[in-house]
Amino acid sequence: MNKKKFLALILAMVMVLSLAACGGGSSGGDSGTSGGDTQQSGGGDAQTPPADTGSDVQTPPADTGAVSADDIDDTMTSADNTYEMAFVTDVGQLKDKSFNQGTFDGVKLYANANGLSYKYYQPANATEATDDDRYDAMKAAVDSGATVVVCAGFMQEGALTRAASEFPDTKFIFIDGHPLSDANGNNLTNVAPIAFKEEQCGYFAGYAVVREGFTKLGFSGGGGGTNDACCRYGYGYVQGANAAAAEMGVDVSINYSWQYGASFSASPELQTMANGWYQSGTEIIFACGGAMFQSIAAAASANDAYMVGVDVDQSSQSDAVVTSAMKGLSEAVQWAVAKVYDGTWDEIGGVPTSLGAAEDSVGLPTDTWSLENYTVAEYEELLASVKSGAFVVDNDFSNLEQDWSNVTLNIT
Repeated sequence: MNKKKFLALILAMVMVLSLAACGGGSSGGDSGTSGGDTQQSGGGDAQTPPADTGSDVQTPPADTGAVSADDIDDTMTSADNTYEMAFVTDVGQLKDKSFNQGTFDGVKLYANANGLSYKYYQPANATEATDDDRYDAMKAAVDSGATVVVCAGFMQEGALTRAASEFPDTKFIFIDGHPLSDANGNNLTNVAPIAFKEEQCGYFAGYAVVREGFTKLGFSGGGGGTNDACCRYGYGYVQGANAAAAEMGVDVSINYSWQYGASFSASPELQTMANGWYQSGTEIIFACGGAMFQSIAAAASANDAYMVGVDVDQSSQSDAVVTSAMKGLSEAVQWAVAKVYDGTWDEIGGVPTSLGAAEDSVGLPTDTWSLENYTVAEYEELLASVKSGAFVVDNDFSNLEQDWSNVTLNIT
């Protein structure tokens, strides 16, 4: 089937949050994913998931689109060499076109709109960064005058616990995170954990590509299977594929792997694996791991094959991208940062926030997808059923290795 894009459109509109968290990218991650550390109930050692805050969470302002994050410099120099807002990256590149970049976009947009200084900090030692490296980056941000520090990715937990305990007057936003406690078990109320329901947008993507006509799928996840956001993405993807296959009366096979994704980085080994999948018949791969996208995109292009992006709309990065499983990283950051300044921090500080379809925080980019057989109207009907709660996507990824009615799952 010919689904190549004739245009690679840059998404000028991002999802609007009306609020009530996969990999390095998640959740999603850098999702991305360097994704989230929010645990799901029922899965092995998994912890209780964050509560859905529902209607108690206020609706954030919509992005007017007047200024694009790409139009705002990544670096700036303040007059007094202090910086009000800080961003501490997850593993992977700052400009990963995924988790890190989507999160930093929120920092830049809020700072630009409100005349605030900002700076990003990348922990030392790149993919080999330790908790000490991450803590040092957070401390540098605080020492440079940061009122609010946005930290991306579940790997920040240890360093963030230490930093938030040491600097109680600084507000920390933990993207793809869960509530933290100090050494005495006290809730760290200066940390706002923001997580996403990646299983929902993963479901939308898996359902869409099978409805489109693909029957030989792949999933390549970041974090080595330890990143809950990526686990939710992948589990949702399989659920959606199985549901669509059952409706259509077809059988679907899915190659499912965490190999070569532990650091969420591009690598020759990952590209070789993806190339082998494509040459063996895989038609489309969900690239769920930040800069891993680059390796899978290269393999897809070499084989005239297809892929699904993650965290943000990645259609502009490769003609191979059919659609992307997105979460509203930039909007969530802007919404949370605003609460530092409007006196409503107590609504999110130390409180688990989980954002999904009901909050318009996950979905597919219908303006730029290249799906031809699955319509926007059909997608919007499915989306509405998830938003209303009429249909619930399971988030307990410990159920992945079940007997699927219409999916053969090949896990490596």
